[in-house]
Amino acid sequence: MTSTSPLNSVHLVGDHGNFKNKNSDEVVSIKELKNLKIFQVVKYKKNKKVISDYKLFGLNFPDTLKVSENNDTRILWIGPNNWFVFSSSSNLSEEIAKNFSNDEFAITDLSHSKAIIEISGKNVREILKKGCPINFNDINKNEAVSSIFNGIAVTLDFIDEQPEKIRVMCLRSFGESLYHSVTDASLEFGFKAI
Repeated sequence: MTSTSPLNSVHLVGDHGNFKNKNSDEVVSIKELKNLKIFQVVKYKKNKKVISDYKLFGLNFPDTLKVSENNDTRILWIGPNNWFVFSSSSNLSEEIAKNFSNDEFAITDLSHSKAIIEISGKNVREILKKGCPINFNDINKNEAVSSIFNGIAVTLDFIDEQPEKIRVMCLRSFGESLYHSVTDASLEFGFKAI
């Protein structure tokens, strides 16, 4: 079976928007992230152990709005006792099965249910402010928030600050609409789809 990316028919590689008289560091880069393993980990209320007793690839499960990361994996807090795990590791499923009991956690494989757009460059926050009501001045590197972007439910993962790099995730079925909204908001600054 062949896997088709959620943005396969809309993500067109190349330069778009206002590039006139701009240096390359002023142009935003937009790319689709594909082939990541994504799991949602939810701790049951009946599980009386503290979350700090659990680790995944040596990473702690983060507190409110925080992210834990290493080279292959990011764990995002998305709500009380609720986390997303994103990883390029091929053995994520086995690692989760080894460390988490079905009696203590609900584990759901979301690998093919998300569209993920990574935006990087100087004006990323300005682009996202056009459709998202959160206060971007209060969010820092390795933090994650759930919000909306032009009416689409999204999770924002703040990867880096120099240059700014943010991942915007939504349900796969809304991927094309989100992509059009993000790229439309980016035209003013010019963007390179990679």
